[in-house]
Amino acid sequence: MIRNFNVPKIQQMKQKGDKIVVLTAYDYLTAKLIDSCGIEMILVGDSLGMVFQGDLTTIGVTLEQMIYHCKIVSKGAKDSVIIGDMPFGTYQTKSSALKNCSKVMKEGGVQTIKMEGGKWLAPTIKKLTKIGIPVVGHLGLTPQSIYKFGTYGVRAKKKDEAVQLKEDAQALQDAGAFAIVLEKIPADLAKEVTESLEIPTIGIGAGNHCDGQVLVTQDLLGLFDEFHPKFVRRYAEIGKDIQSAISNFKGDVKKGGFPNENESY
Repeated sequence: MIRNFNVPKIQQMKQKGDKIVVLTAYDYLTAKLIDSCGIEMILVGDSLGMVFQGDLTTIGVTLEQMIYHCKIVSKGAKDSVIIGDMPFGTYQTKSSALKNCSKVMKEGGVQTIKMEGGKWLAPTIKKLTKIGIPVVGHLGLTPQSIYKFGTYGVRAKKKDEAVQLKEDAQALQDAGAFAIVLEKIPADLAKEVTESLEIPTIGIGAGNHCDGQVLVTQDLLGLFDEFHPKFVRRYAEIGKDIQSAISNFKGDVKKGGFPNENESY
């Protein structure tokens, strides 16, 4: 199937100065709605562990779960580039990455995959891109390392970590990554990294100078209220609307007002 958006077009957007929009989806209906709005990329993120499954971290998401969600998202999105997030523990060795990334591509129907990690991941990315698997990197706050970090706070505020992040970004580009997500790092650092790279950067909590932005759709819509990060702008409060609709339905049923004659056969 020929999609309106593809990896080369995403890369060309950086050269043209066109901002790239990315949203998450884990189900058919959400993917279909996002795709209908002309969004360039849809991330089937391991964030589903928190906003879909109700876990406290993303660590528990399995490869089988990711493939399932990728498959149903791919049914709903016909033009957006679909990114499959590789779960924790499925790509840490080159052999496991080759096997599991290929599996997500083949069975999940995605066009690219995303992995968290810096220089150590470069040889794997080089191998994956060589066999035709486009890769999105992920630096800064990497949620799969939450037990190492101990907090979801801003990363790379200290000079040594900032230097390391810049080196990691260059290494990922040199290895063949076609884009890099920069999560929760200082805006000035994100600007410096973005300007130093030929490939697009996608920011989340990384300021306005990245080549694109990604948000978790449930955050944007006001559906997920467990916490509200500073970088999230709520464009709707659909969670409250749903509660109101359900309460109204309950009231109508309790009072005998639903269904009425027009809603009966």
